Amino acid sequence: MGLTRKGLLRPLSAAVAMAATTVLVVGAAAAPVDVEPAPGAAAAPVPRADLSHHGYVSLWGDRIAIRIRSENRGPSDVTASTVRLRFSAPLAPSQELPYGCLRGGKATVLCETGGLRSAGGARQTALDLTLAGRPDEVVVRLDGVWSGGARDTDRTNDVHEVLAPATGDAYAF
Repeated sequence: MGLTRKGLLRPLSAAVAMAATTVLVVGAAAAPVDVEPAPGAAAAPVPRADLSHHGYVSLWGDRIAIRIRSENRGPSDVTASTVRLRFSAPLAPSQELPYGCLRGGKATVLCETGGLRSAGGARQTALDLTLAGRPDEVVVRLDGVWSGGARDTDRTNDVHEVLAPATGDAYAF
């Protein structure tokens, strides 16, 4: 469950909750993508997908806006996925996050992107956040942390780092 600024609980999907738990466990090793079948059991094929996250970041004063376009280039559908945003500056303690997003620390937000069909339409995620201070620039690191059990065949298009000076201009990733 996530907390809103007013302290009300809001339900989050199992995908976001699972990703948050996975991300917040310090020193834990990631689970392997391919699992060895039990002796005598047939191996189930591991679905493969190519998730991509692109968009832009804009910073002005103590406000930062992020727009993300998530899509799956296939070949398998993805039932749900989660993207993590890490900021080089801490976020203000009170934040109104969009549905499906939660805090993962002082400078981290996790958002589910929902199901992504192979070669289907893209999902949009929009965040408008307040920072704890008024930095001259912020580095935003974005990466996919969960892909619904599918192996992502190309991680180069879903891991990004962008420097956003406090100009109010949009900086693409």
